[in-house]
Amino acid sequence: MAKISKKRKEAFAKFDKTKVYPLTEAVSLVKELTYTKFDASFDIDVRLGVDPRKANQMVRGIVTLPHGTGKVVRVLVLCTPDKEDEAKAAGADYVGLDEYVDKIKKGWTDVDVIITMPSVMPKIGALGKILGPRGLMPNPKAGTVTMDIGKAVADVKAGKIDFKVDKYGIIHSGIGKVRFTADQLVENTREMMSTIIKLKPTTAKGTYIKSIYLSSTMSPGVQVDPKSVTL
Repeated sequence: MAKISKKRKEAFAKFDKTKVYPLTEAVSLVKELTYTKFDASFDIDVRLGVDPRKANQMVRGIVTLPHGTGKVVRVLVLCTPDKEDEAKAAGADYVGLDEYVDKIKKGWTDVDVIITMPSVMPKIGALGKILGPRGLMPNPKAGTVTMDIGKAVADVKAGKIDFKVDKYGIIHSGIGKVRFTADQLVENTREMMSTIIKLKPTTAKGTYIKSIYLSSTMSPGVQVDPKSVTL
């Protein structure tokens, strides 16, 4: 059995694991329970009453958090020469096409998001086996295959995230950093939950939001009352 550290024991002693907390109280608790020395991520786990094995119950969406994620997002834009200036002006970290396709074929994937154009997708399709497992494959549904390259880059840099339910019916996502203020984290959480609620499949039966937990990179999870996340 793994040994529980002194700090983790202290964290568990500060809250009731069996209690469901209002959102504002849960956010404050997670901030208090975080004991890491690094810039910890603030995460949300939402268990949904859906069956992800059924295509008509797959929940996937995009949300732009009002206060961003707090992460430095490295963006690669694969585009034709006429779009390069637009991509660079919007803040893309890497811009090009054939040279980066070749680098990726050789194993380079040192980016967080790849944005491209519809006309370029045939070249990128061959990279699926490399990009797919890393979650880097551009996707029109995620807004990363578009002609509006500048807006796509700006949105990602501003805190736009793509999320989807996993095979267990859970959505897990980072929605900020513990260093954010409590109000910023509450607003980010509400924006995330509002988007998830809007995506409820018409075929989903029974309770849609089964549970919500907030946590930081190494803190215990604090359960949130679903009724407290909507204004």
